[in-house]
Amino acid sequence: MTLKIFGSLIVVAVCALTLPHLAQGVAVPRPCAHAHNDFLNDRPLLDALEHGACSVEIDIFLVDGRLLVGHERETLHPEDTLTAMYLEPLRRRIERHAGPLVLLIDIKSEGSETYAALRQVLLEYDDILSCLQDSRMTTEATTAVISGNRAIDRIAADELRCAGIDGRLSDLDSRMPSHLMPLISDNWEEHFEWRGEGTMPEEERAKLREIVRKAHGHGRMVRFWAAPDNAAVWEELYSAGVDLINTDRLERLDSFLLLKKEELRQPGRIHDDKGEHSDRAPRSHVDFDRPDLWSSAFEL
Repeated sequence: MTLKIFGSLIVVAVCALTLPHLAQGVAVPRPCAHAHNDFLNDRPLLDALEHGACSVEIDIFLVDGRLLVGHERETLHPEDTLTAMYLEPLRRRIERHAGPLVLLIDIKSEGSETYAALRQVLLEYDDILSCLQDSRMTTEATTAVISGNRAIDRIAADELRCAGIDGRLSDLDSRMPSHLMPLISDNWEEHFEWRGEGTMPEEERAKLREIVRKAHGHGRMVRFWAAPDNAAVWEELYSAGVDLINTDRLERLDSFLLLKKEELRQPGRIHDDKGEHSDRAPRSHVDFDRPDLWSSAFEL
């Protein structure tokens, strides 16, 4: 594994840990799909990969010492463990040289106790997860980020960990390093009035782009939940450089992003860092246009 110190690095982010690259500490956006509540799909993980998602979200509960995947405690099944549903399939996927992925883990049970159990499980997968050890980050294909009931102080104090913290918009000016807080996520409805009908108000568009600019300036990715899951909103998120576009409609978002990539291939249709069109070449980034990186491990 290549050791990298996060602070001024170039990363494979799906990640400030692994998705956008950092150039002199500033992330270069490459918007892609985030599979919201991936475990509810017909084929957890597989459906997301098949539609080009670079980030998947799962809910977990700590139950009798086991980390179970599910949205409600009443619907949990003892066989649906984090290890069986995600970590082992991801290890097999990475053995086939698949591309980078963010694993967003939403803790639904008590934060500190669940993190203690989760920490031990993730350390067993340090061959596939970006981890902090001896004040250095090892950058691997998968970056785990903890959301939900976040034991922030405990995670921040952990000198040996394989997960970062999902921040909020209130953390935009945080001094936490990007390896500790690689992602900023928040509720769209609490910050924007526009719901995808008509034209997005210019002041809200400017606000969105300023959020992205600030986050990228600190090497962090950006995601919103509860945003309307339609093409009008995807267009604004994409143009603003939002890194992870939250969706429950993987197939439709996949088609939208494929269309945007075709537009970028046309002369004079390169998005610059502000989401505007520019004739100049973009900075280097992970080549998410290569389907072989994403499809090589569908049969897990």
